[in-house]
Amino acid sequence: MGGFPKKLKEKIQKRRVNDSFRALPSAHKLIDFSSNDYLGFSKNETIYANTFQRLLKNEKSENGATGSRLITGNHAYYKEIESLLVATFSYPSALVFNSGYDANIGFFSVVPQRNDIVFYDELVHASIRDGMKLGNAKSYKFKHNDLDDLAAKCKSVSDEIEVYVVTESVFSMDGDQPDLKALSAFCKKNKFNLVVDEAHALGVFGEGGVGMIQQLGLVKDVFAQIITYGKALGAHGAAVLGCNDLKDYLLNFAHSFIYTTGLPPHSLATILSATEYLNSTNGKKENQRLQSNISFFKNKVASLKMESFFIDSNSAIHACVIPGVNDVKKISKKLYLDGFDVKAIVSPTVPEGKERLRFCLHSYNTFEEIGWVLQLLKKYI
Repeated sequence: MGGFPKKLKEKIQKRRVNDSFRALPSAHKLIDFSSNDYLGFSKNETIYANTFQRLLKNEKSENGATGSRLITGNHAYYKEIESLLVATFSYPSALVFNSGYDANIGFFSVVPQRNDIVFYDELVHASIRDGMKLGNAKSYKFKHNDLDDLAAKCKSVSDEIEVYVVTESVFSMDGDQPDLKALSAFCKKNKFNLVVDEAHALGVFGEGGVGMIQQLGLVKDVFAQIITYGKALGAHGAAVLGCNDLKDYLLNFAHSFIYTTGLPPHSLATILSATEYLNSTNGKKENQRLQSNISFFKNKVASLKMESFFIDSNSAIHACVIPGVNDVKKISKKLYLDGFDVKAIVSPTVPEGKERLRFCLHSYNTFEEIGWVLQLLKKYI
């Protein structure tokens, strides 16, 4: 085997020099302020047991899907989930993908067409950007949560051009939210197609944890809603919700759907069990505990007079901005040694100069844990 290409080696070395080199973390038992498991569903024993019983009841003993959904992998759980999604989210159709990344790659690479235009919030997830790069439409970013900037960029757009506007209901690195009502009204007025990624809102916002679009009553005005099961639902997989024509189009043209093996029965059974639990009394209690922890966290930040360090957020994600790779990593390491898992987020995931500690709150975090980690943070910054 030949030597590793020089250009690639140089890029890795540059990451090491900038102290932004990524490596897989080791397993640990630290107090969790990093995972996306907002409701603790990934470790929930009831969901685990219900999933097992569901598989036994339906005599589903297969380890894998055996093929893509269009060949042999479209087993009965898919129909059950997609029917449940239609009933729960009030969209005409739903299509399950293997992951949120697959859903965004599939959607944005094939739905916006050549000569169409996509306007996207500058802080949208990398999977959305990657999907747009694979497509043929022109794409332009607008300033984060800035409707005025979006409106200014849209002034020269011809009425004959198909336009897509893309945002997230909760941004993964900042934890903040756009004014979805105003954005929706703007798109409706201009006949633009609004697409909203709700990855970090599902299970956290809305009646029954359905997200912000349903909570605000915007279903009829949002062209597509993208949800993922790998965060608050503690499972794996994703779905695109929209009209029937959108589903038909995606299953005919989205490569990340067509050319991949389907999810195994166990993954889909877990989705069903987690969704059932979310709507149960115990699931609602987990959501209430999460909301209490969010309020407690914000109040504690205010009492410690650290608000200037934090990006304002009502979600489960709270970003403490500490510019400088070395500084933010140093504080993350100190918290690690104190027993807390709080990740330092650096460039290129966030812009240089906006490095931060990303606190993810959960229903299973205690007030004592939240209070102590923030007291330590105050000491270190």
